[in-house]
Amino acid sequence: MATILVVDDDAAIRTVVAAALKREGHRVVLAQNIAELRRNLNAETPDVLITDVVLPDGNGLEEVTSVLGRHPDLPVIIFSAQNTLATAVRATEVGAFDYLPKPFDLDVLSQAVCGALSRRQGGADELIANEDGAGALIGRSPPMQDVYRVIARVVSNDLTVLITGESGTGKELVAKAIHDLGARRRAPFIALNMAAIPRELIEAELFGHERGAFTGAQARVAGKFEQASGGTLFLDEIGDMPMDAQTRLLRVLQSGEFTTVGGNRTIRVDVRIVAATNKELPQLVQTGQFREDLFYRLNVVPIALPALRDRRGDIPLLAHHFLDRAVKDGLPRKRLEQDALSALQAHHWPGNVRELENMMRRLSALTRDERIDGQAVKDVLGSGRLYAPAGTATLEAAVKAWLAEVAIDAPQAMNDGTLYDRLIEEVERPLIEVMLIRHGGNQLRAARAIGINRNTLRKRLDSLNIPSRDQSAPPTSD
Repeated sequence: MATILVVDDDAAIRTVVAAALKREGHRVVLAQNIAELRRNLNAETPDVLITDVVLPDGNGLEEVTSVLGRHPDLPVIIFSAQNTLATAVRATEVGAFDYLPKPFDLDVLSQAVCGALSRRQGGADELIANEDGAGALIGRSPPMQDVYRVIARVVSNDLTVLITGESGTGKELVAKAIHDLGARRRAPFIALNMAAIPRELIEAELFGHERGAFTGAQARVAGKFEQASGGTLFLDEIGDMPMDAQTRLLRVLQSGEFTTVGGNRTIRVDVRIVAATNKELPQLVQTGQFREDLFYRLNVVPIALPALRDRRGDIPLLAHHFLDRAVKDGLPRKRLEQDALSALQAHHWPGNVRELENMMRRLSALTRDERIDGQAVKDVLGSGRLYAPAGTATLEAAVKAWLAEVAIDAPQAMNDGTLYDRLIEEVERPLIEVMLIRHGGNQLRAARAIGINRNTLRKRLDSLNIPSRDQSAPPTSD
């Protein structure tokens, strides 16, 4: 039987937690504020302390720092309704054993208590994170809380991390958060997208090259490994790396040494590796497209990012955040109506958070009214829009993928005589909308950027039923 001190100003939470822990055979002491916490600690030292963050007479996180100064071996579990990455990282920063976002499952709490007791008995090392900084990760849903907890545990070490998830879920944001919150934050964060580099240039990009190593190599160029020395190298779309480059990467991960393309001098660097992919690497391993030993070398700490459709509760937070960001970029401030939020939450979001961000910028720039209602959202969402599926890195690939879907899902549409016009509209509409957003609604500048005159642009706006705020001069005869 262990003695557990539970601190929370909510009587209902204290009662439920106490009942659950007593069923496990523990003795439970309750407190509702920091003053009572201190009195209890002066009377006896519990085996585990469980405390909320926001208390009537102070901040639980700040108090934990003081408590651990006097009781360094006391395991602390922090729970909080402030379900942000900043809270999760701050909890580990002050030396907490675990962090649980509210609401939490009582079984999860029980497991955390068991782990805390085992750690105290076994003397395991505490997890200590570094300076706070939430980056741009937003969301309070349970799937995102799982992500935050893993991030909080890896920022204090140099373990290799493999981030998986669909395109647009924010894999680079997670990689940047791991870097910014860790000890390497003052060193470079270098990102390299494997899918965007010609296969024959990948090794030169990674390891650098010497003058004359190949045609056009006029001088020595440092590769991404050298550029990231002391910091973090983020290898995005690692599933697209060719096999020969995989072999060289594996050797570098094993030894920490490499030579440049065309060079013979061994270079040693200290770099943390964070990789990401939207592909199923185990399947690529089975088909011989990805080295099994490299997969295990990368998959030390896996972080699986949820699709936006699997955390719809975060959509209002994200939507408002992107509208605020649009205002900072010079777009007009807009207000989301409840039916607009409902329409956003009902959408499937194949492009995930990236698609939602683009949607909010379009709504901010193109909606005439300062209020964005459900109909405005539905008008912009439309139906059957061309969308580049995961893994399609070019417009040509996206068009081919779209045509393949049309052929499968609606084969009659391939022979109804409207396919050409529909395809042109699918490409023309986002081109015009993006250029209007880029130029703050100024039709003259947008038309020049596209390469057409403004009268033609106005006609296309009417034909495509695209709303706009005309901020340019009266039409001329150009």
